Amino acid sequence: MRAIICESWRDFDALELKDIPPPPMRPRCVRLRIAAAGVSFATQLVVAGKYQRKPPLPFAPGTEVVGTIIEAAPDADAPPIGTRVFAVLDWGGYAEEVVVDDIHVTAIPDGLPMEAAVALPTSYSTAAAALLWRAHVSPGDWVLVHGAAGGVGLAGVEIAKVMGLRVIARAGAGKHALLHARGADVVLDSAAPFRDAVRAATGGQGVACVLDTIGGDAFDDSLRCLGDGGTLVVIGFAGGGIPTVAANLLLLKNIAVAGVNWGTYVGWSPGDNRRVHAERVRALWAQLVAWWQAGALKPEIHASFPLEQFRAAMAEVSGRRSAGRVVLRP
Repeated sequence: MRAIICESWRDFDALELKDIPPPPMRPRCVRLRIAAAGVSFATQLVVAGKYQRKPPLPFAPGTEVVGTIIEAAPDADAPPIGTRVFAVLDWGGYAEEVVVDDIHVTAIPDGLPMEAAVALPTSYSTAAAALLWRAHVSPGDWVLVHGAAGGVGLAGVEIAKVMGLRVIARAGAGKHALLHARGADVVLDSAAPFRDAVRAATGGQGVACVLDTIGGDAFDDSLRCLGDGGTLVVIGFAGGGIPTVAANLLLLKNIAVAGVNWGTYVGWSPGDNRRVHAERVRALWAQLVAWWQAGALKPEIHASFPLEQFRAAMAEVSGRRSAGRVVLRP
């Protein structure tokens, strides 16, 4: 089979497309013929050896896929062969086939395009975990979403609206129309200061939650945008800088900073607890599917590339040109 291979820690563009044997079947797993795989900023860190968990070399990157089940281990608890599914995996997604833990595959409902479903196992799941598990919000509350046109950010906007929240979304100027279409109540340009605009939009009360996918210089002003009892949820550092917290500000404003690491729930963190969290993860995926069936979620695919154009696909992500997800098609 064809796969994008990382043989040593390197830049993403230095990866190579090769022919390799299909991965062997494992207990409690299924084999998928991959239809599409998600391209994410974090993949650059993984292949450079800078992610918290390092795959054994050589490996194919890619942690979120959609495909069709073509084989199952005798002890696998999974949908039948031939079922279209989305899945999360440790690595191996940039290939024609992959073997996945049975607990990490979920059937794609009729009518949902395969490529669009790539957004569910990680992007939508991260946003949902942030809002449902880590934030403390109630219908009518305001939430500020940074990087709102990215995969996790756009999912956060949609899920917040499903939950009855009011959304302030920040993104580049060319992406504002998409955010308005997804229900954002206020859209701000990411190139402009936002603290005063957030205060004005919320009538001075501030927001109950900030979804921060970018970190960097926006972090301090985000803390000051929180209202009493608000929570800033740290999701990532796409802006490049890892900020520090002034603890006195947390005390004075009665606010909190929380992190959400989706990898904790699907086995990517040190101390593999994927089966401990399996029931909770599957319940979250079932909720996302139900929201999609109700018409509340509309996963956005910015661009789709054949496997051999993996460099161009990553350039769309790293160049911040994408609105929604970018996928590779084996």
